[in-house]
Amino acid sequence: MDSISALTSFVRTAETLSFVQAAQQLGISASAVGKNVARLEQQLGVRLFNRSTRSVSLTVEGALLLARTRPILEQLRDVEAEMTQTVAHPSGKLHVSLPVVGYRLITPLLPQFSQLYPDVELDCDFSDRLVNVIDEGFDVAIRSGEMQDSRLQARALGPFRFVLCASPAYIAAYGRPALSADLIDHHCILFRFPATGLIQHWELDDLRVTGDFQPVKKLTVNNIEAMVQSTLAGMGISYVPDFVVRELLDQGELIEVLPGSCIRESGFSAIWPGRYLSPRVRCFIDFLAEHWPVSRRQ
Repeated sequence: MDSISALTSFVRTAETLSFVQAAQQLGISASAVGKNVARLEQQLGVRLFNRSTRSVSLTVEGALLLARTRPILEQLRDVEAEMTQTVAHPSGKLHVSLPVVGYRLITPLLPQFSQLYPDVELDCDFSDRLVNVIDEGFDVAIRSGEMQDSRLQARALGPFRFVLCASPAYIAAYGRPALSADLIDHHCILFRFPATGLIQHWELDDLRVTGDFQPVKKLTVNNIEAMVQSTLAGMGISYVPDFVVRELLDQGELIEVLPGSCIRESGFSAIWPGRYLSPRVRCFIDFLAEHWPVSRRQ
């Protein structure tokens, strides 16, 4: 039995001393109110009302139950009203986990989000560490790749692709590879994942670069920003997400190498614990999904 419905039917009947009036206030039939009260009496093992053909009155037990349950139901109504208000105006602290490189995509969006939802306080943790969303108390996390934890829910935000790029100075000094296989004769900058220590594979149309790849010279880093700066300094060719170097490519500070050869695509998702979203989490995820930058194609 739905105890809340039964108690609500009981309290309204006790306040009005009428099954009919209680039913009118609750928007259900008098028969339904009577059945709810009868089931509550059966569950508690006491008689709550004295009933006659002309009147309804509380028993001693009914008066005691009314005194105890009326404040509880009033508190529940207050909570419901507060939650309804929160949905209309999301508020509170929002603890978000993001990859370090995520600042390039997300920080430009935050001023608009803050204007739309001024009562939501953002607490952003930028880290390449693979956080435990549930155990560490994050409300939402932004991640790329596949979700591993079945306890988490996810919503796709947007895809991105990888590109090979180098500085104009590097191209002038060492030339431009014509085929993926030519990379063995070049300086290459590889990325090592901080969480696992594994080298990121380069997924190319006719070559798969792994940790065993031995070009003429290589540099290995575990930070995307270090990779970008090393590429700008002419230290070699790097394999990076397109959004990381988009502006640098547009400005000519970097040059895309072997355009169209990168076959790997990935995407970012918002993940959160549990089946249900709090209003502040929902508005944040909906906002990101609506404003997420689109990855440009060849």
